[in-house]
Amino acid sequence: MHLKQFEKISLGFFPTPLVELSRLSHFLGGPKIFMKRDDLTGLALGGNKTRKLEYILADALKQGCDTIITAGAAQSNHCRQTAAAAAKLNLQCHLLLGGDPPLKAQGNLLLDQLFACHIHWTGTNRKGEDIPRLFAQLEAAGKNPYIVPYGGSNELGAMSFIDAVAELEQQNKGSEFSHVIFASSSGGTHAGLVLGKHIYNKTFELVGINIDKTTNTAQPFEQQIIQLVNSTAKFIGLDYTFSRDQLMLNSDYVGDGYGIVGSQENEAIALTAKYEGILLDPVYTARAMSGLIHLIRSGKFLKSDRVLFWHTGGAPSLFAYADDLDFSQLESAL
Repeated sequence: MHLKQFEKISLGFFPTPLVELSRLSHFLGGPKIFMKRDDLTGLALGGNKTRKLEYILADALKQGCDTIITAGAAQSNHCRQTAAAAAKLNLQCHLLLGGDPPLKAQGNLLLDQLFACHIHWTGTNRKGEDIPRLFAQLEAAGKNPYIVPYGGSNELGAMSFIDAVAELEQQNKGSEFSHVIFASSSGGTHAGLVLGKHIYNKTFELVGINIDKTTNTAQPFEQQIIQLVNSTAKFIGLDYTFSRDQLMLNSDYVGDGYGIVGSQENEAIALTAKYEGILLDPVYTARAMSGLIHLIRSGKFLKSDRVLFWHTGGAPSLFAYADDLDFSQLESAL
């Protein structure tokens, strides 16, 4: 198995920093907390999708495509980074965004517009349900479109997080993390980390914090992730089949659903900003950090544990969620 056989293009700055959150660790009275700063990948204010796009858009260029199509929520970090990468690579970009156009563009949506992409509003469909129709329209217009899946979560996207585990291994020589905590949403990051853990014989407990309520009851999210793990393993020539019990997905913190900011997210944003000067986004990393905070308070970890939080980016959406942020949480964090 050699990932170097797969082409990729340079879109970000790697390795991303690995830092210790000593003040937050002290405040919580818990284990030593570290953070992998994928919010600092550099592409359009950063985020973990940069890793995925390096492989996915290399494939688009190899196929001679001139147009990129992808989908997400109105404040999608994935769409923002895809639009930026398309601009850099001289590719036309079409984003299918869930919801209706707001009176004023803010956060990620503002950046999408700056990158001169074409925005199509799709109402309740935010996961690419309308992509086939747009694909056919663009083909009929003489374009050669390429579909980037929701969240960049296919075999190419997952493969990038095998690389990420190797990167972490180089940064953390001589030490081991007991746990790795991260936001799990479209499944590609999760699948890649599962594969990377196996390939590099890591012993940490990998805990994905589920961000979204499952809407496809015919196929639970856990099963979607395992399918992607196994299809990616086959794609890269790994002779191993993963089972459901090798996947840990914690769904205790989904709250009222995707993109709905509650007290747990507000506390996580406030504590991380106050004690570390680091910004979390309201939808993904704040929910995952709130899960980590609760797990610490409930006694999940030993004082001697070394826990890594993988920051997947998304801070630009803070501006769009300003009305949902509770600044009184900052006072309680003092």
